[in-house]
Amino acid sequence: MKIAVASEGKMTAGHFGHCQNFNIYEVENKEIVKEESIPNPGHKPGFLPNYLYELGVNVIISGGMGGGAIDIFNERGIEVIVGAAGEAKGNVLSYLDGKLKSTGSVCHEHQHADECGKH
Repeated sequence: MKIAVASEGKMTAGHFGHCQNFNIYEVENKEIVKEESIPNPGHKPGFLPNYLYELGVNVIISGGMGGGAIDIFNERGIEVIVGAAGEAKGNVLSYLDGKLKSTGSVCHEHQHADECGKH
């Protein structure tokens, strides 16, 4: 399983599309076996969900995310967890323990992207 966290360095980003990087964790038997950080290749409508799908991501964790991105992830069978905050790796460990649940925080207006994650 691959879990991606939209991040600002090692911290979970408030808004998926405008994050600095994606921290990607490979998990086997609920244990992280590999982690890497890749830069955000750029925010274009519909691009990032397909990009992460092509990387083999099964779960995406973020502070906030637009409805269009959520729809594409859902179409690709990728689980979406929004409303997360704090350290990226800590959120992955909480998810693996069944303690991290999505709040359903959907960003509706991109001009207010700086407010995402505060819903």
